[in-house]
Amino acid sequence: MDSYYPAIASSAPPPVLHSRIRHGQIQRQHHRPHGSTIVLPIVAVGVLLACFSILLLLCRAKGKSNGGSSSFRKSNSFDERMQVSRCSSNLRANGSGYSPEEVRSCMYRGKMGYAPQIRSKGPKGGQVFTYKELELATEGFSGRNIIADGGFGVVYRGKLKDGTVVAIKLFHVQGKLGEREFRMEVDLLSRLNSKFLVGLLGYCADQHHRLLVFEYMPNGCLQQHLHPTLSKEGPATRPLDWRTRLRIALDCAKGLEFLHEHSVPAVIHRDFKCSNILLDHNFGAKVSDFGMAKTGSEKVNGQVQTRVLGTSGYVAPEYASSGKLTTKSDVYSYGVVLLELLTGRVPVDTTRAPGEHVLVTWALPRLTNRDKVVEMVDPALQGQYSRKELVQVAAIAAVCVQAEADYRPLITDVVQSLIPLAKSMNANCPATTTKFKVDNVSIMMP
Repeated sequence: MDSYYPAIASSAPPPVLHSRIRHGQIQRQHHRPHGSTIVLPIVAVGVLLACFSILLLLCRAKGKSNGGSSSFRKSNSFDERMQVSRCSSNLRANGSGYSPEEVRSCMYRGKMGYAPQIRSKGPKGGQVFTYKELELATEGFSGRNIIADGGFGVVYRGKLKDGTVVAIKLFHVQGKLGEREFRMEVDLLSRLNSKFLVGLLGYCADQHHRLLVFEYMPNGCLQQHLHPTLSKEGPATRPLDWRTRLRIALDCAKGLEFLHEHSVPAVIHRDFKCSNILLDHNFGAKVSDFGMAKTGSEKVNGQVQTRVLGTSGYVAPEYASSGKLTTKSDVYSYGVVLLELLTGRVPVDTTRAPGEHVLVTWALPRLTNRDKVVEMVDPALQGQYSRKELVQVAAIAAVCVQAEADYRPLITDVVQSLIPLAKSMNANCPATTTKFKVDNVSIMMP
């Protein structure tokens, strides 16, 4: 047993220690100072702390020079009074309106949910208004200045101090949806710049008030002209003629094309309908109301899974059943609007005869029959239209409202199909023709 533990049994020092004793080094080993092994780590820690303090001071100084703060609120609300006052003071100092980046930075400090990169370029400013300014512009939000009343707020006609006539949208922000719609519209419209989208002139986030200021569209919305009995804005002065309807159809398609094809990622409107199509003094159409818009996926199919929102009669079947949202969902809604332009009917009308309650269900089997297409035409047109163009528009509507999303065209293909019809608007062609010639009806399918 002893042979297995020789080192433990022996009290002799290890060989190295023998060597030091042998060379007379044991005294130097005993008197070697230990302070250096303690001082060096302390010095290193002090240097690190000093560097960290310097970096922190530099970051704070940089934040102050940029007009921002090193911290921000993590809640969904923000200090409107502080931000509006800061924006207003900067506006007075600069003497000019805010750029889109300044608007978003002032409101949310760049912490939006997403940041679509818009390919098109162009100046588009957004001014910060106080609640008092907009209250004066609308004469105390007088009821006689109301031009629209929707689920998220009321739109008033207003006049700014410089004489500019504007549309002012006052949001109902009791729920989260109202706040979300306000933020979405500010973020999107300050980035998007197209003559086929309604222009955002400014906003107000004064305390609990949420308001948007838009360019004024004197001819109201499309619903007011197609369905005057349903419109809260009162009846239109005259029914829309065929040429005006074609122009509106093309302008709306170009507006959706801008959202789908010229924004990265694509923007899906998700609530495209007649009441969200506004008309200027020349009856040029612009798409409005982006509160429920959604950015599409950058994947191949661009599909987004989301909660189902929208208006009955306009919602695509696949989106209504599964919540799967794509740009083709907007194409379906556009097809419904096209049917409204053709027939003058609303998307859902329970007062009609059985089988005619839902516009798409009633119209789809008739759109490929030239005789039945003529029977479907809005009586307000009084026969004043080109039958050839009518058949072509009916064919476009038919593919847009297909139940399967894959069978619908891209909105770009719809635009290309409508352009030849728009070019022929100034041609001297008879209002009605006696022949049906269904040619050149081509929709490029994806």
